[in-house]
Amino acid sequence: MTTEPVSRTILLFDIERFSDRDDVEQAYLRRMLYAITDRTLEAAGIDETRRMRADRGDSVMELIDAGASVTGLLRALLTEVPAQLRAVNRMASRSAQIRLRGVVATGFVAVDPLDGWVGSDLNHACRLLDAQVLRDALGERPDDFALCVSESVHSGIVRHDHPGVPRDAFHTVTAGSKNGPLRAWLHGPVPARSGTGDDGHGERGEGESPAPGGPGEHPAPGSPSPQRPESGPVVHFQGAASFGGSQVFGDQHGVSGGQVTGDVHLGGREAGKGEPA
Repeated sequence: MTTEPVSRTILLFDIERFSDRDDVEQAYLRRMLYAITDRTLEAAGIDETRRMRADRGDSVMELIDAGASVTGLLRALLTEVPAQLRAVNRMASRSAQIRLRGVVATGFVAVDPLDGWVGSDLNHACRLLDAQVLRDALGERPDDFALCVSESVHSGIVRHDHPGVPRDAFHTVTAGSKNGPLRAWLHGPVPARSGTGDDGHGERGEGESPAPGGPGEHPAPGSPSPQRPESGPVVHFQGAASFGGSQVFGDQHGVSGGQVTGDVHLGGREAGKGEPA
């Protein structure tokens, strides 16, 4: 039986290229991930009594008490995480370098007696973490951290331009998902391959192509309307897929007891069975 959902702040971290490392390197990266997470939350004034953690192998998920300052958390993420990553990576070999994607969201989450986490807001946060636009952003940056926040965090906190959380540093993006596009806000430049949105700062949407023709270009009279080009082949999971080292099934994406069934659409792209997250 699942407990009643309660309001939480959701913090997710994921290690880039975790599956490319051997067992010794993976164990080291997990220790570093835990240390960086703990230090960041301590810097934000969030102690262990106000948070719950779920381990997902190459990812960590934190449910934070709704009374904790989200503004303080964002300040710590924008300062403490990059500083911690620089300190770790300057002393690490090339194979032990750690680079992180991060997501902050808010919403309602229920925790069942088996410590499974259930909630559509949590599902959406997980999809943002795996979104291709966030992966591309980290891949194009010389630094080691890319952060995305949900629409609710942006409207409630970021857009008000609090000290240490600069509004102009966040740009709107759209992450494709199984249930439709998810609007979110990326800290730092939008990756080049993602294009720009209606406001000039976002993404058109993963798998979506620009409208045919440009200004002043019109089809000849009587000609059929131009069709939007296909975005490429799509492959669907049949069975289980993994998110951060755990199984994800159906509409519960990697949160309820660590398992989900059915087709899974990860981060705006769909992958073949057995493809690493």
